[in-house]
Amino acid sequence: MKNALKLSGLFAGLSSLPAAAQEGLETIGKPVDGGLNFQPAATELAEGIHKLDWMILIIITVVCVFVAGLMAYAIVRFRRSRNPNPAAFTHHTPIEIAWTLIPILILVFIGSFSLPELFRQQEIPEGDVTIKVTGYQWYWGYEYVDHGFAFDSYMIGNPSTVDENTRAADAEVTPYVLDEAMRAKLVDAGFNEDEFLLATDTSVVVPVGKTIVMQVTAADVIHSWAMPAFGVKQDGVPGRLAELWFKAEKEGIYFGQCSELCGKDHSYMPITVKVVSQEAYDAWLKGAIDEYAGLPQSYQVASN
Repeated sequence: MKNALKLSGLFAGLSSLPAAAQEGLETIGKPVDGGLNFQPAATELAEGIHKLDWMILIIITVVCVFVAGLMAYAIVRFRRSRNPNPAAFTHHTPIEIAWTLIPILILVFIGSFSLPELFRQQEIPEGDVTIKVTGYQWYWGYEYVDHGFAFDSYMIGNPSTVDENTRAADAEVTPYVLDEAMRAKLVDAGFNEDEFLLATDTSVVVPVGKTIVMQVTAADVIHSWAMPAFGVKQDGVPGRLAELWFKAEKEGIYFGQCSELCGKDHSYMPITVKVVSQEAYDAWLKGAIDEYAGLPQSYQVASN
């Protein structure tokens, strides 16, 4: 949603409503130093993906160890010093049948678990909340289609979030640079300094335990809305409307990122989702309708 820069300045910091929705929330879905695993699963989709990944990891580890063992055995058993006159034969039917059937059975076994996971992601249920998300170069626009309001979401530190008329201390802020002024800006918005490049000025707020359907598109080039802790990722293609769904099972703050290379500021398109209680969501929704509904919009949205 391409609002004028002056209008965007109104949302340079988190408004009182989004900030209120953040109080008491634990930051769950973000990278951690030294992390080797997935982000904690916050949905059944993510849990299924994690279980499938571990199952495949075990299978490929067994296969790799078995193949490496065969190679080591062949190297030692059939080395030239022990077999100066190698055997000559063209085929071995039992072995050829085994190395054809066993991989097929392994792939069928993996498919019997992976395909249901894929279908579960692609079969979109009836949503309790429907949000249309549009990717732009380089920020996100969100429209709560059931309630008639929309807002833009910029990374904190984007020039559009720096407005000294709204926040006097922004006069000292350098866009995209993590210095003391930027750290203070993050803290004022309710985030920690290690969430720089992850936190946005306005967050998506959804209720816990409810089915959320995201309608994903783009206005210029291909973007991708991805939330690792939810186990979802969907490309936004100009002129097309795709869907994903999730049901977050734990309140908290979760971070994602545009996951399709979309231009020079691709790395500055984070996603912030706050999962709150139904009561907190209802309070936020009432205020958000008052704050965002009816704001002048000057944008073209791909809707085919």
